This record gives sequence, C-alpha cells and structure tokens, in this order.
Amino acid sequence: MSKSTIPKPREKEFLPQRRRRQRETAIPWGGTVKSYAVAVVGPTGYAGAELVSRLLRHPRISDVVPVVRDGNAGRPLAELLPRLGGLALPECVPFSTELLRERSVGLVFLSTPPEVSLKLVPPLLEQGIRVVDLSAAFRLSSTEEFERWYGIAHRNGFTVNGNHAPRAVYGLPELHARKIADAQLVANPGCYPTSVLLALLPLRTAGWIDLDRGIVCDCKSGVSGAGKEPRLETHFVEVEGNFRAYNLFRHRHTPEILEQLGLEAESLIFTTHLLPVRRGILSSIYVWLRERRERQEVESLFRSYYSGKPMVRVLAGGRLPELQYVVETNFCDLGFALDAAGKRLVVVSCLDNLGKGAAGQAIQNMNLMLGFAEEEGLL
Repeated sequence: MSKSTIPKPREKEFLPQRRRRQRETAIPWGGTVKSYAVAVVGPTGYAGAELVSRLLRHPRISDVVPVVRDGNAGRPLAELLPRLGGLALPECVPFSTELLRERSVGLVFLSTPPEVSLKLVPPLLEQGIRVVDLSAAFRLSSTEEFERWYGIAHRNGFTVNGNHAPRAVYGLPELHARKIADAQLVANPGCYPTSVLLALLPLRTAGWIDLDRGIVCDCKSGVSGAGKEPRLETHFVEVEGNFRAYNLFRHRHTPEILEQLGLEAESLIFTTHLLPVRRGILSSIYVWLRERRERQEVESLFRSYYSGKPMVRVLAGGRLPELQYVVETNFCDLGFALDAAGKRLVVVSCLDNLGKGAAGQAIQNMNLMLGFAEEEGLL
C-alpha cells in the first residue's frame, strides 16, 4: 500500500447486491446451503469462547464444531465453558481436515497464537476451506516486518497483499468489505488497531490531518485483551486498583496501524494502558488539522464515511463514548471534541475488545464471506 494513499470507502450499493447473488452459499465439496457449518479452533480462550457463544445464536449457522489441540478432545464443550451449560453443545474434536470435511465445515475460525495459525492455514486452504484468523500471523504485508515485531519465522506467503496466492485480506469490514467477501483467508484485525483505525480513517482519507504535527493514540484496554495465558502482570492482585502503561514504542500492533493508514513511523505515537476491568477499549486520538474546521463539518465527515456501515455509531451533539455502552456488543462508538480555533481535534473511539475487537468482528467478516447480512447475528 502506498504511504501517500489509503483505500477509499466502498460503494454502499455493493453489499445488498452481493447478498442477492449469494442467498445460497457454495461449499468446497459441492452443493449449496442456506445455513452453514463452521469450526472454531481454540474455543476455550477468551476470544474463542466469545466466538462459540455468538455463533450458537447466529440464525444462519447450523453447526459449530469446537476444535482443540490438547487433551480435551472428546470432552463436552459445556464442561470447558460452564457459562454455556444447559445448551446442547457438541464434544470437542482434534484438528483434522478430514473430520472437518465429514462435518461439512466450509469456514474455520482460528483463535490460536500466530505460530499455530501459520501451521494450520496451509492445509485448510488446500482443502478449499475458508479461514478467518484472529491471530496476527497474516495482518502485515511484509514477512520481514512480522518477524521483526513478533520474533516468529513466517514460513509461508499468505500475507496481506502479498505476491503469493491466495492472499490474506485485512479484515476490517469498514475498509475492505469488497475484498473480504471474496477472500479465502481473512486476517482479523487486532483490538487496539480497530479502535484507532475507525477513529482515523475518515480524517486520513479526506486528507485533513496535519501529519507534520503527528498523531497521538492514547489507548486503554481491559485485561481480557492480554489473553487467557496467566502472567504476573495480569494477576488480579497486580491489576485491581491499578492502572499502568506498557510496551511504549514497541507494541506489536504498531505496524498494523501504520500500514493500514499509510503512515510513516515518525507520524504516530501509539501508547497502550491496562485498565482494571474485564473487557473494553477506549482510545483517545489527538490530531492537528491542516485547515480550520467547524464541528458540523467534522461530524458530517464521519457520518458520510460510515453511512451504510452498521457496526459504527457516530455520536451526535458532542457526546463522547463510554465503555458501558459497547461492552457485550459489536459496535464501535465514535465521538469527538474540537477546540475553539477549529484546528485541534480529539476523537474518542470505544469498543469491546472481545466483540468488535475480536470475535464479533470475525463473525462480521464471516457474514461478508458467506453472503449474509453484515450485521446478522450481531445485533
């Protein structure tokens, strides 16, 4: 992607047309279905459990196959996810492309670490199974950048906009809906980048930001964003009653933000903080505008950009987003404040890190890939 340009918004006529074309969805082994079987690899992590919970309520999903990579194969999923007890849940199964074919699974969610996703994606794609990967394995166009930031060897070429086929598509529906709809492999965005990108895309696309003054992204996340693996810094005693910054100038989501916005590193300061709450992200984005603007102009820009994009809510009348209104949803709420001179702008972006920042966005991508209404099963 050129550093000087970013993709323009898609025509809003596109999605209804695609839904009319794909009322029935092709599956790799032939035939069409009006409902669909999917699998979730890693169903017991925070994002995986959220995926399973939401997919079980999705009106177009007929079967959810929980796939595990440890000794839990054969155990009822209800034992591993007690909050879903009382529902008719399937048993966990080991990863096997043959078993997925037997269960008529046409799409797999990978809620796995990036090193695991790198191993699992090739055999899935070889079987014609479509993939939504929630890890960072395929979010960057450069394997060298991925290896530098993540310290993991990237041994295949399925990168975003890569030269190898099939390409991965960066799964931000508000930016890449057309490509997502036809993709075999979708790289679900990170939670922090989703909050930052949705706040900045209208301004960046319109060319309003004075990049010489830089952009400051001040982001705060609930503890579930750190994942389920126990660590000292996410222990209750360390988090409760505390608030801290971490990974300044070295957070792994930095290159993802830079690439999707077409920015150079010196234009952006991205800071992250850990909130003593379970879930939710609130990002305050500070920018200088190149020209003086009125509040109505800013609001009109955001409303125009997100017209027809059901998962972004632009707040009116100077209201600012709050965590309590987005947690347990797939919405990203956007609000802003403009100084009296009309040159300094603060955009506040708020979302659920397990919803729009992970599982909910993955389902939004699935809906686009399978020709369903974008918001189906998410409202």
